[in-house]
Amino acid sequence: MRKTKRVLAFVLATLMLAVCFAGCGSNTTTSEAGDNANKDSKVYNIGISQLIQHEALDAATQGFQDALKKLLGEDKVKFDLQNAQGDSTNCATIANQFVSSNVDLIMCNGTGALQAAFSATQEIPILGTSITEYGVALDISDWDNASVNVSGTSDLAPLDKQAEMLNELFPDAKKVGILYCSAEPNSKFQATTITDYLKEYGYEVTEYTFADSNDVSSVVTSACEASDVLYVPTDNTAASNSGIINNVAEPAGVPIIAGEEGICSGCGVATLSISYYDLGYKTGEMAYDVLVNGKDIKTMKIEYAPATTKKYDADRAKALGVKIPDDYEAIVSE
Repeated sequence: MRKTKRVLAFVLATLMLAVCFAGCGSNTTTSEAGDNANKDSKVYNIGISQLIQHEALDAATQGFQDALKKLLGEDKVKFDLQNAQGDSTNCATIANQFVSSNVDLIMCNGTGALQAAFSATQEIPILGTSITEYGVALDISDWDNASVNVSGTSDLAPLDKQAEMLNELFPDAKKVGILYCSAEPNSKFQATTITDYLKEYGYEVTEYTFADSNDVSSVVTSACEASDVLYVPTDNTAASNSGIINNVAEPAGVPIIAGEEGICSGCGVATLSISYYDLGYKTGEMAYDVLVNGKDIKTMKIEYAPATTKKYDADRAKALGVKIPDDYEAIVSE
């Protein structure tokens, strides 16, 4: 009898222990399932600050949105797209709004937008696109060793190749004018860099700068009077005023080599082009790595356009009598 009771007690103890373990196991599984459910139901809020509206920046923004919609699913991401209309005060207001809203990530399309966001937060991840040189834009001299909440993509096409293109098309020119907005530090960086390359070809180089849209026409007039050919780097103010630039330069018979395709379409003869859509798309992929894969933005390297293409504006080249080599691709107007 005692033996039977001991056996029954052992069996009951074993059963109770099994139930306990099952309960613990069930709680762990439920917790993990809850975590996974929360993760799966996460909707990411992205603030997009675009400096100004023009073809190149619009394409970069579209590429960024398309990448995240594809990678996350359209119902898993919300975009708050704001356009600063080229105004630095608007850039600051937009950045502060995003910080107050505690967005998951800020995408800055253009240098002014990036500067404002970086001033507004050192916590929220910031990705830039259409930025030429990040160290110059943020006044960080040792960018490679900087540990900041900023990374992104650069729209810098090889400046040595752009100088080579200018020389290929205008080998007999003597004076090159570089035209850009003095308020954009990345434009100054490009102008300084390409000047050295152009001087190696024997050109006399002069910079012509406008402070904003109001003095574009008068500065372009001065540049055309003193130059055989103009170079316009990737510059947001120039891009948004390319029609004004063309209205002065083309009647004056002065051709322009442009830093990107949008400016070339507006006033240029030829450009060494990158795809701003692809650049924005790459930025979207970087955002996915930060938001979902847990990559530390402070260690992410700046990405560059994977390829460049020689392009030209056929109508303008014909009007100015510029002979274009066969390896150039005509810009298709949309």
